[in-house]
Amino acid sequence: MKLILALGLIFSFLARNSLGLSPVILIPGDGGSQLEARLNKTNVVHYICAKTSTGFFNIWLNLELLVPFVIDCWVDNTRLEYDNVTRTTRNPEGVEIRVPGWGNPEPVEWLDPSHDSTGAYFNTIGDALVKMGYVRNVSLRGAPYDFRKAPNENGEFFVKLKTLVEETYVKNNNSAVTLLVHSMGGSMALHFLRLQKQSWKDQYIRRLISLSTPWGGAVKALKVFAIGDDLGSLMLRESTMRAEQITCPSLAWLLPSPLFWKPGDVLVQTDKFNYTISHLEKLFTDMELPNAWEMRKDVEKYAQDFSAPGVEVHCIYGYNISTVEQLVYKAGTWLDGYPTLRTGDGDGTVNLRSLSACAHWAKRTRNLGRVVKSLPLPNAEHLKILHDPRVIEYVQTVLAF
Repeated sequence: MKLILALGLIFSFLARNSLGLSPVILIPGDGGSQLEARLNKTNVVHYICAKTSTGFFNIWLNLELLVPFVIDCWVDNTRLEYDNVTRTTRNPEGVEIRVPGWGNPEPVEWLDPSHDSTGAYFNTIGDALVKMGYVRNVSLRGAPYDFRKAPNENGEFFVKLKTLVEETYVKNNNSAVTLLVHSMGGSMALHFLRLQKQSWKDQYIRRLISLSTPWGGAVKALKVFAIGDDLGSLMLRESTMRAEQITCPSLAWLLPSPLFWKPGDVLVQTDKFNYTISHLEKLFTDMELPNAWEMRKDVEKYAQDFSAPGVEVHCIYGYNISTVEQLVYKAGTWLDGYPTLRTGDGDGTVNLRSLSACAHWAKRTRNLGRVVKSLPLPNAEHLKILHDPRVIEYVQTVLAF
């Protein structure tokens, strides 16, 4: 009898716990989804590059493809080609790229399918949620997407995400869903929520938990257009990575927003001209990057809208880390030299003014009376925040109620 009673109490607790947990969908940021490629090319940039593949293979994140010489093949396969007539991008001829694992959290917990520690992403948070009682593929889901592209070319993702939310809601005793997002994934989630009717959000969305979202863009995106980014790895060259990075519309989307940078704020300083947010067209023309300006025009409407999401928001971000605020070119170098990176406050990637922009929704009239909580954390770096014990504890506390 005592055993039966004990088992009954355990099952009662588990049932109550299951019913009480809001299911979670993880939405990654730029570079936060696995990508797979299949090749059938007639031309390659280097004799060591493969022209064909027997099937799809992991192309991101695959450290074996990022070594010297081989990385040239990687760049040529992952770059996008812009068509200023259709206002869309496409993969190079003979390259097919897909995003694996829809709905599954694994491809966003680990960017490297081998689970190499270098590719660790949402895994720490995933493990912490499982300890709370979450079940992968049931109450813990993933929403990967082609992070190279901006919302204007990710329409299918938003349709699939709505279906995933509804499916997850039903799978979990009609429990409203928490969107747990990182970096650009927060901007994607914000756009998604704006697309939905308030009545739908009231039923299906419990809250939005945002980590390191660049709500108003970041000067680092401008730095990438100018000189590239090595992703924090000594083995990668900025200039090599730039050849692929500047073809991505998502990079144009992440440029500083005029809503958070004043017209007089100088972003790029030279001895001939000081470029502000109002001079992006001239800047990209002078940089000889005409497609950058065209892509910026395609996504500009998203940078000019900062209406509230209409759901409860928990906005977590770091500060007190040097973050690029301005590119300064020496006299005589114009825009073809290596600039000095003048820094300010932020999380090492995104400027503080952008990270903290969610505070604008705190007023009742901005977010339909729904809670907006900001949690600034000193020294919480943009990517490492995903593994920060302070963040894990906060997320667990929020999800427990």
